[in-house]
Amino acid sequence: MENKKDFFLECYQLGIIKFGKFTLKSGIESPFYVDLRPLASDAKILKKLGHYLLQLVSNAQPELICGVPYAALPMATAMALESEIPLIIKRKEAKSYGTKKLIEGIFEKGQSCLVVEDVITSGKSLLETIPEIENEGIKVSEIVVVLDREQGGKELLEEKGYQVRTLFTIREACQILVEAGKITEEEQQRIEDFVKGNAITFEKPKRKSYKEKLAIHSHSKAQKLLQLAMEKESNLIASADVVTTAELLDFAEKVGPHIVALKTHADIITDFDYEKTIVPLLDIAQKHRFLLMEDRKFADIGSTQELQYSYGIHRISSWADLITSQVIGGAKSLDFFLNSGVISIIGMSSEGTLTDANYRAEAIKVAQAHPNVIGGVSQDTLPEDLLLFTPGVNIDIQADGKGQQYNSPEVVFSKLGTDFIIVGRGIYKAEDAEQAALQYKIAGWNAYLENL
Repeated sequence: MENKKDFFLECYQLGIIKFGKFTLKSGIESPFYVDLRPLASDAKILKKLGHYLLQLVSNAQPELICGVPYAALPMATAMALESEIPLIIKRKEAKSYGTKKLIEGIFEKGQSCLVVEDVITSGKSLLETIPEIENEGIKVSEIVVVLDREQGGKELLEEKGYQVRTLFTIREACQILVEAGKITEEEQQRIEDFVKGNAITFEKPKRKSYKEKLAIHSHSKAQKLLQLAMEKESNLIASADVVTTAELLDFAEKVGPHIVALKTHADIITDFDYEKTIVPLLDIAQKHRFLLMEDRKFADIGSTQELQYSYGIHRISSWADLITSQVIGGAKSLDFFLNSGVISIIGMSSEGTLTDANYRAEAIKVAQAHPNVIGGVSQDTLPEDLLLFTPGVNIDIQADGKGQQYNSPEVVFSKLGTDFIIVGRGIYKAEDAEQAALQYKIAGWNAYLENL
């Protein structure tokens, strides 16, 4: 196959770049206009383009390919045909009939996806497409772009943690055209001046610090949690998925100095006894200054939840600073959790979860409207008035074979704006739980500081 320069000149013959005066969608007058859609009409060129784009892909082969509609769809198709990687199709908007899907094709949650774009300017179309792909539980692994107008879009996406690879930049394209005698050096300079003067400036969104969030959240448990985070320089919640009282108390003693909360499952303790299990656990929590978060995931009508919360052998209301609850029962079902801060279940980290985009949107509305709710468990960004608790955090492992999907502390703080990380197997399955907790405490705190 010919080199990239020859290939670009072959593409140029199809009129993909025009020079003159063009009013862009933004209203800015540009000395050039890029339209790569004619490439789809030449099968040989389209096939070559697919080959070149595949060469940009990192060694970790994606499991899916998706083109940003509409211009990149034939490009993604060409790549899929050559690589035999399955293609999924992103619609501009969901159908109003049938399945009403935004993403069409055969895929599984947790699969990695390569996203293909024709031209990148501001990155807006990619920033609209990527969340809709990720809302299906698909992980965007990489982005390949045919031409970068070098006006800030690539940098914006990279700032958000995405890897972007481009086949050509507008400066490279102009240099090729000058050398081939297609445009003059004066035209080249005019284009470069335009690009420099019209770069899209952006500021990295500034997340609120724990101190700033303390001023927003009035619930006593939210305030206590935020205060502990600042005092202990930790945002770590350790999940005590153990089945005996002895294991629970031993685990709490070991990880206590490094955590802001211990997540418990009282109903899996096989020898649960309030006096022998909860009373000493409260002493350890007071000694090491951490809160108790009972991960009960209440999911019933309000009156039943009130009984489950206050009565029975667990008497959760008497000791749990924080509790988790589904919001499927509606806002009124949350009225009875008076002694604890409620962490609503907005989304789950397990493969195949039914907490889709519509459910998350409605769950957030309920959470924001209820005074007992201090935040939510989610794999997606939440509004600032809700603290974000992110499970499925692990430094080393990406999946456990049981449907659990993992992210690193760096990813959840940079991409999601996480406030508190919840770590389970990474700590309680470690040979040295105390050392593992310290490692996660440091990693989580550093990720928080780096994303302020």
